[in-house]
Amino acid sequence: MIQAVLFAGCEPEVAAGVDGRILAVGEDARAAAGRGAQVVRLRGRALPGLIDAHIHLEGLADRHLDVDLTGTASLSEALERIRSWSSRLAEGRWVVGAGWYNDVWPDTSFPTRKQLDAAVGGRPAYLRRKDGHSAWVSSAALKLAGIDRSTEDPPGGKIDRDKRGEAVGILRETAMQVVSDLLPLPSEEELDGAMARALTDLAGLGLTAVHSMDSARALGSWQRLRARGRLPVRITYNIPLSDLSHAERMGVRSGWGDDWIRIWGVKAFLDGSLGSRTAEMLDGSGTPRLTQAELLDLVDRCARSGLNVCLHAIGDGAVRRALDALAPRREAWRYWRPRIEHAQCVNPKDMKRFARIGVIASMQPVHAVADRELANQYWPQLTAQSYAWGALARAGARLAFGSDAPVETADPLAGIEAATVWRRKVKWHPELAVPRAVARRAYTAGAAYAVGMEKDLGTLRPGKLCDLTVIDDGRVIATVVGGTVSFLRTPLVTSSRSSSKPR
Repeated sequence: MIQAVLFAGCEPEVAAGVDGRILAVGEDARAAAGRGAQVVRLRGRALPGLIDAHIHLEGLADRHLDVDLTGTASLSEALERIRSWSSRLAEGRWVVGAGWYNDVWPDTSFPTRKQLDAAVGGRPAYLRRKDGHSAWVSSAALKLAGIDRSTEDPPGGKIDRDKRGEAVGILRETAMQVVSDLLPLPSEEELDGAMARALTDLAGLGLTAVHSMDSARALGSWQRLRARGRLPVRITYNIPLSDLSHAERMGVRSGWGDDWIRIWGVKAFLDGSLGSRTAEMLDGSGTPRLTQAELLDLVDRCARSGLNVCLHAIGDGAVRRALDALAPRREAWRYWRPRIEHAQCVNPKDMKRFARIGVIASMQPVHAVADRELANQYWPQLTAQSYAWGALARAGARLAFGSDAPVETADPLAGIEAATVWRRKVKWHPELAVPRAVARRAYTAGAAYAVGMEKDLGTLRPGKLCDLTVIDDGRVIATVVGGTVSFLRTPLVTSSRSSSKPR
């Protein structure tokens, strides 16, 4: 009977018990594992399991169900991909997809419904922009949603129009929901299959846990997958603001669940994005999605309910409003750990407020790689305080790093590269980079702390969960979650210490 697992050949070696927790690390690992241990031989450096602190699993699953426009280099290429996808659909089916990014097209203008109508053959179509803050829709979709010249912009949203007042086919922020509420949902079987593929992909990138920002249907999918033994990464779920009243009624609090699926905070949007031109800036530009009164009410409700807050704020105006709302100490319980998600542009006067108030900067370094040219174009005077991980770290802020996938790649090694040497390579405010150790900590201990799991995750210490990311020669060799290998690049080599000598 196996009494323990010894992960040997890597540095450091790690011994785990049958409960999936670490028994010993380094020189003590072999003795702690004992003679009856199963030996798993790995090559490379063993890091604490890498955690993505901001990801959209539902969006990643949708990439396996809908037309994926990621990487299209021009409007014509996007339209051809849409046309090909549409031709295979049954009559009357919606064309749904995501990933188009007009800022890299030769003509950076936003596309129109008339261009889309020709590609989808008159079908209703809804295609989210890469950043998820704008949607490109067809004439049929606008008609089904009842959007015409007389339709007013919803609070926190915008319907783009031509000179005659007609909708041109681009919906921004909350205006997207007018059409997205009409979309047909995949069956449970379809969603679970796509979700399983997305989670397997994440394990292959070295991720052992994620903080997901999704809808309740994703939560149901994760539970079904776990019941079937198909959950390869741990998931902490942050519920959307629209579901806060349900959580209040049921008495759900931060930390409810277990080591595999748990609930932590409430995700709310204060503004939009740089790419969709809706980030709320101190100069008055952008699109606020919550008033300050609504934000203060949200924070107070969450504090009273024992739920944390994850506030999406990209522009320096939205970041300041978030800090203002969080400034009054609301320590109703020991795990009050408010987060600002993204914090892509922070006024220097607000840098030290993160540490003083106790707000976690939940950031995604890979955004800077994609956004550099846009930031130079739209924030030319502000780039020295944008994507400012180094400045925030020096100001004492706690950092938690993630990817915002599928907006950007979920690869944590790409994120570490972006946070460290990339700025020096491209000579774009290199003083805002962080040392590699700081970046790794933001993907491990920082991310664990951000959801109250620092006693279980984030470092390799006895008693903690045995989650490992093993890296060799710049690539992930193996991923281990709870003492079980969830990904291995080469065939697994195992043996028993009672029948073979360790090498």
